[in-house]
Amino acid sequence: MLPPHLHLAFKISWRAEEILYRLDVDWPKYSEYFTGATFCVAVDSLNGLVYVAQRGDNIPKVLVFTEDGYFLRSWNYTVDTPHGIFAASTPQEKSVWITDVGSGFYGHTIKKYNSFGDLVQVLGTPGKKGTGLNPLQFDNPAELHVDDTGDIYIVDGDGGLNNRLIKLSQDFMILWLRGENGTGPAKFNIPHSVTVDSTGRVWVADRGNKRLQVFDKDTGDWLGEWKNCFSEEGPSAVRFTPDGKYVVVAQLNLSRLLILVAPPVGNIGDCSVVSTIQLADQVSPHLLDVSRETGAVYVAEIGAKQVQKYIPVNSEVLERWDLD
Repeated sequence: MLPPHLHLAFKISWRAEEILYRLDVDWPKYSEYFTGATFCVAVDSLNGLVYVAQRGDNIPKVLVFTEDGYFLRSWNYTVDTPHGIFAASTPQEKSVWITDVGSGFYGHTIKKYNSFGDLVQVLGTPGKKGTGLNPLQFDNPAELHVDDTGDIYIVDGDGGLNNRLIKLSQDFMILWLRGENGTGPAKFNIPHSVTVDSTGRVWVADRGNKRLQVFDKDTGDWLGEWKNCFSEEGPSAVRFTPDGKYVVVAQLNLSRLLILVAPPVGNIGDCSVVSTIQLADQVSPHLLDVSRETGAVYVAEIGAKQVQKYIPVNSEVLERWDLD
């Protein structure tokens, strides 16, 4: 046993970080299907499907896997330059929406497909960028979220003419619109990702302004922002875990995922990081999605040209003892 005076010479401290996810090294079963820059990923939890959209010449633009990692099919029809993707299936219909930022005939649009790549619906003015609302025009539409009611939330765009959040009804009528270029409340600088939480709040990754902005989904009223977690780099993607406890955010240039504590109903307060997933340099996580069924996080990495899957683990605590 050490003499009492030596016990005063140092202090023992510990920090705890929750380990919430682990990499599924077996997903997908064969990675050679990734032949381009993988920009986005969407999970159809109802049917156990994962859609990946990639860019490149003379390659399939959309790949379809099972959540277990088996490749099913690919398609390319009418897809120019995909940016964001969202699976919006119902028991009656398997469907997937893609935002297209290309300069060709199908560019500057948001398109709905069935699971086999048949074009079902086109929003926007194909091949023509613009700011108009009647007819509706986009310029580099970044991403969308389709609510269970069929309402559609669109962030437009990724460095184009527009910096706005648009809500459409299920029959594609504009219900409200927020935003213009700027740094104040309800203004944007590259609104890059959008999602809706279980309490009726719309979350936008305002990438250029290094913040998440929050809106009421019914009225479009601005509810607040989170900035304190993004001093190094703004968020490029935002999603919630199925239990609503956490917000999962990607930071593209830092090659990092942040797991944040979701706020309760009411005041959103400040953001708090509960866990981080540091990826290798230049992996560049662009957009991500979360399975409603399993809680798995799928990350589209444009630097690594792959999609990786992270599985929730039982809450473990990593304790690091420091002597100082």
